Amino acid sequence: MSRKTKYDSYDDRFKATAVELGDLPGVKAIDVAEILDIHPVMLYRWKKEYRDGDIVAKKAKGTLETEEKSELKRLRKIERDHKELLIKHDLLKKASNSVRIKKRNLRVHRNTERAVFTQNSL
Repeated sequence: MSRKTKYDSYDDRFKATAVELGDLPGVKAIDVAEILDIHPVMLYRWKKEYRDGDIVAKKAKGTLETEEKSELKRLRKIERDHKELLIKHDLLKKASNSVRIKKRNLRVHRNTERAVFTQNSL
């Protein structure tokens, strides 16, 4: 019998799931190992690593918890509001600049009886 040249490798999520299945009440680790087609000693080693913190159950890629989803939704709303406020700010700057130019061109002539306003030609 020849030795294996390529060994199976399992990610931490798979290992954590296997350990959690083995920790269920009434479930034997040997049965879990048999179902997952791994050696029982490997499952026991994973249990030790899980207890020591070497194996951490990671979430599946692309899944978010409800708190993270709500935070992401709130962040997107804030970014949208910020963008809208920047546009409004730019419009107000342009409007105030044009009012300043008009005020600069406005001259006041005083008569003795009343004030007459005229605008210089541009």
